[in-house]
Amino acid sequence: PFISSFAMFSPGRNWEQIRTTIALDDVPVKIGGSHAGINVGPDGATHQSLEDIAIMRVMPNMIVVAPGDAIETKKATVEAAGNGKPTYIRFAREKSPVFTTDKTPFKIGRAETLWQVKDPQVAIIACGPLVYEALLAAKKLESAGIGVLVVNSHTIKPIDEQAIIRAAKITGAVVTVEEHQITGGLGGAVAEVLSKNFPVPIEFIGMPDKFGESGKSNELLEKYGMKAVNMVKAVKKVIRRKNG
Repeated sequence: PFISSFAMFSPGRNWEQIRTTIALDDVPVKIGGSHAGINVGPDGATHQSLEDIAIMRVMPNMIVVAPGDAIETKKATVEAAGNGKPTYIRFAREKSPVFTTDKTPFKIGRAETLWQVKDPQVAIIACGPLVYEALLAAKKLESAGIGVLVVNSHTIKPIDEQAIIRAAKITGAVVTVEEHQITGGLGGAVAEVLSKNFPVPIEFIGMPDKFGESGKSNELLEKYGMKAVNMVKAVKKVIRRKNG
């Protein structure tokens, strides 16, 4: 079965019910959380779910997926329908740029490298619609002579540990990108993996322990530092840390 609502309401408001009636008994219910992230825009802080990844990934038995575009969302929904596990799928409100195709590999639990150059200096590990911004940042950096990997970590739980470790070993530095609180989200999950297996300098792009506000989606992404230009700055900063 599937249930769906604004992410602020499901899983935000009914978290305990999900925990007790779904996750505790490992019941394969799928929860679709829409209007997630800052891009809810005019609806403001009360409806901007920026904590949902954190509260769902701490729940035993729960799979957590944040697709990046419409094609990936369809693939995630179809796979989740048959995976036999409680699964949370995170959706945006705004129309998102499409950066994958029907032929782009997708499997829950497996990250995909979408951008790779020879001798990359940093791995950008991103999820959700901001993967598109990460790809824009990669193009900007390439024109400045800085090579990066862009890894689409659409599944936050179970996170693809081997892909993260491999990216860190190749580059020696990481920037994480998410439209979510930095604390407890993708950045935290990546840091947990690397701190145990291959520590490297990390910079985090996401909501810096703040609530959102009303405004146009693009303006809010700019204000809170989640655009390609901010990722470029983070990459340059983490390179300085790596080389320092």
